[in-house]
Amino acid sequence: MRYFVAVAEELHFGRAATRLHMSQPPLSRAIKQLEAEVGALLLARSPTGVTLTPVGTVLLDEARDLLAHADRVRGRVSAAAGVTTITIGILGDGTDPGVSRLAAAYRRSHPGIDIRIRDTDLTDPTCGLRSGLVDVALTRAPFDETALTVRVLRSDPVGVVLRADDPLAGRDQLRPAELSDRRWFQFPQGTDPLWQSYWNGGSPREGPVVRAVQECLQAVLWNGTVGLAPLGHDLHPELAVVPLTDMPPSRVVAVWNEGDTNPLIRSFVEIATSAYRH
Repeated sequence: MRYFVAVAEELHFGRAATRLHMSQPPLSRAIKQLEAEVGALLLARSPTGVTLTPVGTVLLDEARDLLAHADRVRGRVSAAAGVTTITIGILGDGTDPGVSRLAAAYRRSHPGIDIRIRDTDLTDPTCGLRSGLVDVALTRAPFDETALTVRVLRSDPVGVVLRADDPLAGRDQLRPAELSDRRWFQFPQGTDPLWQSYWNGGSPREGPVVRAVQECLQAVLWNGTVGLAPLGHDLHPELAVVPLTDMPPSRVVAVWNEGDTNPLIRSFVEIATSAYRH
């Protein structure tokens, strides 16, 4: 059922396989087996993707209800087994509507679970996961994924943050090369190099060292420093964001330690995947 819901929501076997962290052939076989058990086609396949059949549409609603019930059962079993707490690390903008939907859905599914939140700064994109401070992190890639499992929830285009009176602030878009002579904010020494490189536009930069989102924005206001931010976030009226071309999107991800079998983590990731797709 989880495989079917993934394909039905993605409407593409390749994207569903990526979401499920599996190869495409066994996913296709599982869907064909499900169709054989149901006795009807669930998905109409074409070179460009798939569409739901009327039977598939009905099953999708039922499957979501079944999986939600399974998550509630898992939560109750976890509570009975003594697993009653989950610590979630969050990096970035807590006003993201995806976070609000996720919080509401997770509370509904796990009313008896103690949910602890650890808000982290920009120096550790895994939010304390490697050091055992959190069970699962809601953050942004890229970073070193060694011994971690990562689920992509959403991809956001990125823009460059400038003061509103900056000569470049009125442009429709910019390329990183046009900012090569500017000072960019830096993260402290020892920060994950993949993370540092991404937020520096892929090139070494010079500029003030910051640890938090507000410090980044203040560095732009006070020093004329430039930096990057996902598009669509509300900023100070004296700041502007110009879309940046030739730049891969910023991926919102859920990440947890590889091999961790805590059922609350699995439930969190499944609910997060749904919350970020609405």
